[in-house]
Amino acid sequence: MWVKNEPIVGRYVTLQPLDVIHIEDLQNAVKDGESWRLWYASVPKPEHMKEYVELALEGVQLGDIAYVVINNETGKIVGTTRYYQVDAKNKRAAIGYTWYANSVRRTAINTEAKLLLLKNIFEEYGAIAVEFKTHFFNHTSRQAIERLGAKLDGVLRAHQIMPDGSLRDTAVYSIIASEWPAVRNNLQYRLEAFPCSAT
Repeated sequence: MWVKNEPIVGRYVTLQPLDVIHIEDLQNAVKDGESWRLWYASVPKPEHMKEYVELALEGVQLGDIAYVVINNETGKIVGTTRYYQVDAKNKRAAIGYTWYANSVRRTAINTEAKLLLLKNIFEEYGAIAVEFKTHFFNHTSRQAIERLGAKLDGVLRAHQIMPDGSLRDTAVYSIIASEWPAVRNNLQYRLEAFPCSAT
């Protein structure tokens, strides 16, 4: 495997490899905010969490790296994220399947989680590019991706069939290796200057 499936530890968060033992904690986390009600988001309902985790672990067998996000202050699991479509040959991966409990939104949690994931793959594994993909109408997600410093590559029209049968246009963003130093500086600055409101 190109990227090792191991914990990544930061000041505010720890990214712990996903396991079936995390299902109940993830069910509790997703109930905070009920993000599965957002029609454009791919967030599991509590009763579907077992299948969600099992499917994610199937992806791990194919090279994905899935994590639970742990709030270091409380020790509680507050969400999940992962590397997926990991392409060792071309040194590329996507970061996504990210969702958080409502109580930690607009905090340093997501900022540091993204910083840790990006630093790990660019600096430890020499990635050439990292992608982010989201629903065209998920404006909150798109704004968060753009605040990272990612640039819009384009929109894949009618890219996926959603659970309700609608067609998803997927906005594709990326950060390339030459952009990483500036992106890193921006994320570190936001964590240091605005630790309670960084997103």
